[in-house]
Amino acid sequence: MLPSRGSILTTLIADAGQGLRAGQKAAWGDTPCHGDVFHIQRQCEGLANTLSRLSKGATSRRQMLQAKMGRAGPRGPNNGLAIQLALARQTGTQAHELARDIRTLTQWLSHDVLALAGPVLATRQELFDFVVEELAQREPEDARRIRPVRVALQNQRDTLLAFAGVLDQKLADIAQAHAIAEPLVREACELHRLPSTSSAYWQGWNQLRATMGCKFHTLFDAVRRAMADTPRSSSLVENLNSRLRSYFTLRRHLGGSYLDLLRFFLNHRRFLRSRRAERQGKSPLELMTGQGHPHWLTLLLVWTAPGGIGCARMRSVLISNKGDRPWTRLAELEWIRRSMFFSCTG
Repeated sequence: MLPSRGSILTTLIADAGQGLRAGQKAAWGDTPCHGDVFHIQRQCEGLANTLSRLSKGATSRRQMLQAKMGRAGPRGPNNGLAIQLALARQTGTQAHELARDIRTLTQWLSHDVLALAGPVLATRQELFDFVVEELAQREPEDARRIRPVRVALQNQRDTLLAFAGVLDQKLADIAQAHAIAEPLVREACELHRLPSTSSAYWQGWNQLRATMGCKFHTLFDAVRRAMADTPRSSSLVENLNSRLRSYFTLRRHLGGSYLDLLRFFLNHRRFLRSRRAERQGKSPLELMTGQGHPHWLTLLLVWTAPGGIGCARMRSVLISNKGDRPWTRLAELEWIRRSMFFSCTG
């Protein structure tokens, strides 16, 4: 289907789910499938957050025992509260250090290893292995929680870092096309790590411009496009799933007619807002074909009832998506579609 539309699938992105990977292998054969960095980052952040909560709980327990000791007054070293407080202090210190280390490793992984703007693939691999080794050293302290994350990272290293190899090749091609040394192109890439509002960003920007001269703006724009065209996660699919989930909760059972209606609505409803100005006020169909079309509700009623153009206009006045949340009206729209069809066909 994709070749018939003039499209060629070169790379897939998926998480480490065995069922998903098996389906991808069966459907697309040997097409490369990169790892989805979103899910592993979320798993690591979940571990760090859990350990932080445990550390806070240990601190609260220590403070509670200290308050009891203060009310009870000084006693002998063999007192039960004193022993409990000593153990609580030791446990709290260990929990705090573990949570701090795991948080640091998680941040390194997200901001230095799996970030789009970063070092070359070989350096990323070394940093990745370092993070896995550090997790393995701390695994005995909480094996039940740390081991699943460590094993997931260890098994997915090559697929998670596959995007870095693709980006390295793109940057090398840019350097060759513009006759610029690759380290300078890498600096332009890593400059995107900084927010454009920071002084460090503009200091680096000015230094690169002074070094490259008239080639800077063209090369910087080429690097930006290369990074934008190098996906690291299946966020587009995740976003679509999150949008569809709200529609599916409206009905207990899903049938073909409802799915057809939903597909028609999503393909023809115009975006009220978008980060990209060229998408605002246009539907997905208009963006793909470059051709305009009437309001989606008019199309829907004309599509189901060829003689119902006048009725469609009346209905479009009663039910509009301007300033409303039309997905809460899908059940009503489906009833209108059926009633219009039967009324126009006799």
